[in-house]
Amino acid sequence: MTSNNPPDLIFQDDFLLVVCKSAGLLAVPGRGADKQDCLSAWLLQDFPDSLVVHRLDMATSGLMVFARGAGMQRRLSQMFCERELSKRYIAIVSGKLEQEAGKIALPLISDWPNRPKQMIDHTQGKPSLTRYRLLGLEDSNSRVELEPVTGRTHQLRLHMAAIGHPILGDTLYGDGSSAPRLLLHAASLGFMHPVSGEPLNFTSPAPF
Repeated sequence: MTSNNPPDLIFQDDFLLVVCKSAGLLAVPGRGADKQDCLSAWLLQDFPDSLVVHRLDMATSGLMVFARGAGMQRRLSQMFCERELSKRYIAIVSGKLEQEAGKIALPLISDWPNRPKQMIDHTQGKPSLTRYRLLGLEDSNSRVELEPVTGRTHQLRLHMAAIGHPILGDTLYGDGSSAPRLLLHAASLGFMHPVSGEPLNFTSPAPF
């Protein structure tokens, strides 16, 4: 490993791990020898049975859950598909939101010629829903809480850009020079433990 930002282990037991990924670290290996330093590789050093369940963009920081073993990976993946996990993100977006809360329902599909970008497509796009809530104003920008009801690639980034409030630092859908990093952080994660049934709730304050 070459990263200077090893993951912050939040929770561990015999079935799953919860970690906080730093911005700029891949969640899983990419293509090429220069893209092998990633969160999943870090975890494999100490937890050889750890397996990926979901992902965060390289530029996004925050909470991720990993399974321990293939059986738990299937169960946690099913929980994600059935939306049995609650996720909240904190972001700073450009401009002042006109409404204090709302939802964005715009169908998304891969912008194939411009990968990895996604785009809105009302004919072939997959249904996508984001809820947002204004937390406060910071100069001419807004700090918001975002809930991705669906989990499409780049959903939060594209949805906020589509309503005229791109996330600061977004190099794909906004002005990448507006912040030193993408100001998007997976701040809370809650679900029922798949074995014990115990409610688990984890929080990580946004580092911006």
